[in-house]
Amino acid sequence: MGSDLAEKINRRRTFAIISHPDAGKTTLTEKFLLYGGQLNTAGSVKGKATAKHAVSDWMDIEKERGISVTSSVLQFEYGDKCINILDTPGHQDFSEDTYRTLMAADNAVMVIDAAKGVEPQTRKLFKVVARRGIPVFTFFNKMDRDALDSFELIDQVEHELGIETTAVTWPIGSGREFKGVYDRNKREVVLFSDTQKGTKEGTEEFIPIEDRDRLVEVLGEERYEMLMSETELLDGASAEYDQDAVSHGKLSPVFFGSALTNFGVESFLQYFLDMTTSPLPRMSDQGIIDPVERPFSAFVFKIQANMNKAHRDRVAFMRICSGRFTAGMDVWHVQGGKQVRLSQPQQMMADDRHMVEEAYAGDIIGIFDPGIYSIGDTLCMPEDKFRYGGIPTFAPEHFARVRQVDTMKRKQFVKGIMQIAQEGAIQIFEEPQGGMEEVIVGVVGVLQFEVLKYRLNNEYNVDIRMEQLPYEYIRWIKNEDVDLDAVTGTSDMKKIRDLKGNPLLLFVNSWSVGMTLDRNEGLILEEFNENE
Repeated sequence: MGSDLAEKINRRRTFAIISHPDAGKTTLTEKFLLYGGQLNTAGSVKGKATAKHAVSDWMDIEKERGISVTSSVLQFEYGDKCINILDTPGHQDFSEDTYRTLMAADNAVMVIDAAKGVEPQTRKLFKVVARRGIPVFTFFNKMDRDALDSFELIDQVEHELGIETTAVTWPIGSGREFKGVYDRNKREVVLFSDTQKGTKEGTEEFIPIEDRDRLVEVLGEERYEMLMSETELLDGASAEYDQDAVSHGKLSPVFFGSALTNFGVESFLQYFLDMTTSPLPRMSDQGIIDPVERPFSAFVFKIQANMNKAHRDRVAFMRICSGRFTAGMDVWHVQGGKQVRLSQPQQMMADDRHMVEEAYAGDIIGIFDPGIYSIGDTLCMPEDKFRYGGIPTFAPEHFARVRQVDTMKRKQFVKGIMQIAQEGAIQIFEEPQGGMEEVIVGVVGVLQFEVLKYRLNNEYNVDIRMEQLPYEYIRWIKNEDVDLDAVTGTSDMKKIRDLKGNPLLLFVNSWSVGMTLDRNEGLILEEFNENE
């Protein structure tokens, strides 16, 4: 059993794709699935030739707005590997969801539009990756359109994101002049042919860099000379490939291509699989948990309610960290302090879900949640009883007072807002004297307010009124047994509690935080609530 288990776990690669909303992430994901045999033509799942919207977007609001606001998980086989892709929201207002998804991934692929370079949202998303310190691979997409200078693109990644790069492939021209890429590792030019649109076929020609005559014939003298001088520059300026630096998130291997025309995608996938490792050990309160040596364990990184309108269900997504999972097994829910049966396990392909009988370390599964799981919960075998580190909560930056329009629907309002809060998209706070008739909602990005309003109306039939509040800074009070009434602060300060009863302070101005600390000797304030 041992060697068979090790072999199954070692085959697995689990990565998240991050990008700015229109950089072409969905197209790239679809091309991966095409190579993995999951799609016949990009953009339609096998057997659903009419379904043309992207396979990884499913929520109505996403289809309306054309953005991914939730993370979905797709699994496919390629060669001897089993690959789990976690799709993340591209919108910066959902950076917290991206962070949680990255907690479940072993690697990240950053997709950048070569015509636009590093955009503000890319920066914010990258900071999220940097906090994890996981390997990052950069794919410059849309080379079939006029792109920025390739050296400038690499420069932007290094300066804006503070990570060294090493070019694995290098483009020859862009837009109409896009001829192909030079593979620095194999020392050969891969020529691009336009016949590859939407299919795996099409002709690629591989020419060794030493074959000057053939290269001059296909590229022309001028472009050939340019390629030679650029590669010489690269050899001098680009960092050497160093697997250890890549593994620690200090060096990003860079690739160029076009997901839409399918060029450079497969070689990127092949290199990616060579340069990444199988699922890594994770830290717990009992030390390192080895994925192969230890029996089943997992942690919940995402909860999604009402994925299926017909069922009004709630699914807890978990990343398996060690061992083997089998459907219906009994495990220990550490935070709940009791044994639970993992029922109705499923894997996702957008709207299409299938039940899984077994899964292994590195895989992501969704489990039916009767309302007992929270983000960051650990599940393990009853005899083990260890826990993985919690997932820190981002400090909200926008606040609003929310109340229901129809007071007769209080029950639905409380149920809806609590369930959405348990998914981690919003945080709910109460004023010390207030009840649940109205609550203060905190979010990382304002678009979350729109999603909240839409979902309460759509899924719980509740209309809400929202009044934006001026607060921008939140601090958890870390002192034990603090008397909230006795804390003296500034006029722009508000005292609230979170749903677990922890006391917090909200401020309009950042300088008020310092003044409040000065006025209350011994008060300890923290921006993150780490003790989840």
